[in-house]
Amino acid sequence: MARFIREARAASALNHPNIITIHDIGDAAGTHFIAYEFVDGRTLRDVARSAPLDAATAIDIGIQVASALADAHRAGIVHRDLKPDNVMIRATGLVKLLDFGIARLSRPVETDVTTVTAMPGQTLSGMVIGTPQYMSPEQARGLDVDQQTDLFSFGALLYELLSGTSPFAAGIATDIIVAVLTREPPPLTEVPPEVAAIVSRALQKDRAQRYGSATELLLDLTNAKQALLATTGSTATPRAMTSLAVLPFANMSADVDNEHFCDGLAEELLNALSKIDALKVAARTSAFSFKGKTVDVGTIARTLGVTSVLDGSIRRSGNRLRISVQLVNAADGYQVWSERYDREMRDVFELQDEITLAVVAALKLKLFGDERAAVLKRYTDNAEAYELFLKGRHHSHKYTAQGWQRAIEFFEKAIALQPDYALAHAGIAAARGCQWFFGILPAERVIPQCKAGSA
Repeated sequence: MARFIREARAASALNHPNIITIHDIGDAAGTHFIAYEFVDGRTLRDVARSAPLDAATAIDIGIQVASALADAHRAGIVHRDLKPDNVMIRATGLVKLLDFGIARLSRPVETDVTTVTAMPGQTLSGMVIGTPQYMSPEQARGLDVDQQTDLFSFGALLYELLSGTSPFAAGIATDIIVAVLTREPPPLTEVPPEVAAIVSRALQKDRAQRYGSATELLLDLTNAKQALLATTGSTATPRAMTSLAVLPFANMSADVDNEHFCDGLAEELLNALSKIDALKVAARTSAFSFKGKTVDVGTIARTLGVTSVLDGSIRRSGNRLRISVQLVNAADGYQVWSERYDREMRDVFELQDEITLAVVAALKLKLFGDERAAVLKRYTDNAEAYELFLKGRHHSHKYTAQGWQRAIEFFEKAIALQPDYALAHAGIAAARGCQWFFGILPAERVIPQCKAGSA
């Protein structure tokens, strides 16, 4: 019963179109119940029972499942039992991820009314829990699991949709577990190579060789879908967008002091996207010149010489964030992509990565190797130090004597929390340099500090 209640509370914290919605938790005359939304559809087990799915259909399903996993993982929930029986699909094609009954909480999950934590002793060391055909090697051995366990299960699910058989079909449960631990599945020879590569990476026995996150998996699935559409010609490929302006995000919070965060998040996205060779990104000074002005997208695009515009808004209450983002095609004014994110401040780094990768996918771009690493590079994992850095940069951009001094104070506070925070050191060097250049402080006092900060 404790697991039953815990499942409901954990799942109720998730609000995603591809995750089943919990409406109520309670009991009637001693009978405990969970009231879910009604899903008028079939499980993937039923869908794939007659024959393998074509690659385009399987990838479309996979994109929705990966999106659901990404949301659950951000909330600190590892599903641990992803399989065709726990995924339903409506006649419209909408996918729903079900049954968080053996989910593992990697951290406390906050709901509207309570905080759900893992129960002590609920899963003992060495206990094997899950469905053998879809277990990761570490799960089959009873070891600690994380989000990459779900990514292995995802690989097994997608393999089955594409081939019509489990990658580790081996008879009884113990034989299946041996196969999961020691055998490689037969190669997928009848599917496009980019799709087979996604399945292969997800099914790596060493979790370090799998996808780092469901968001990264989602990007590859989206790229594979676009490649399939381009090859088959079954759907018109959207107009290519090769240039972009990132506008400052609007502050929808009651606290005007959150302006630094709104500007900062937009600038971080701008900096990340500008590292993509195939994308032309308008400079910050140009894009931010439209801050606070009521100007239509077409005018902005013509002024900056771009074909698309990214803007958004942020509402912040304490550590809670609600961020709405939209990508607009300047030629016709229509949205190409939009999303709303409800997150905790502690998830800000994952959030930035997710938005960046979503924009990359919407622009039909591909990232490989060093370029992907550059776009997703982080200079800190400390959310408090990061916000202090954003405050420092916000004051530095005011280009006033007081602004540069305040900026240095915030950068120094960030460095106190993380001494090797390179961007904060560089921020101090830049602010000191401005103090010298504009005659606020003498060169002999400032230049040594600039050199020290930029070394």
